[in-house]
Amino acid sequence: MAKPRPFLGLLAGVAAGLVASAAMAAFQHQAEKLLPEDGKDEDPATVKAADKASEAILDAPVPEQYREQAGLAVHYITGAVLGGIYGVITEYKPEASAGFGGAYGIATSALLDEGVVPAAGLAPGPDDTPLVQHAYGAASHLVYGIVLEGVRWLIAGKR
Repeated sequence: MAKPRPFLGLLAGVAAGLVASAAMAAFQHQAEKLLPEDGKDEDPATVKAADKASEAILDAPVPEQYREQAGLAVHYITGAVLGGIYGVITEYKPEASAGFGGAYGIATSALLDEGVVPAAGLAPGPDDTPLVQHAYGAASHLVYGIVLEGVRWLIAGKR
């Protein structure tokens, strides 16, 4: 096994996470056109998370004119953090890139969409979520994982 390069892995992972987050957002923008209209009036979980952070820090929700940007910031920060973690992990355990990052993408879907986000009250629980939403979330995170590995691989090389 090649000697691990954790700092390079971190930098490559953060950069790749940002690119993968953009790819995921582009995929979601197109995929949403195919989804039923139910529940589209509600704020996305990223905006709700920004509200929770704003309320914890400023005792007020994000002002209306900044809600979309705050949600995007949460999306990209989360993608960069998860990418950084992935970059370091793959330096030590190359098998973490299984399925060309697809396994990690699906794992992030399970962690966030089925675990952390509902537990934090940012979305309905898994049993209260329609199957099409589960598929949409899994597909979105699969795109994230594959693009994450592709960009990480371009920056840091195959491990």
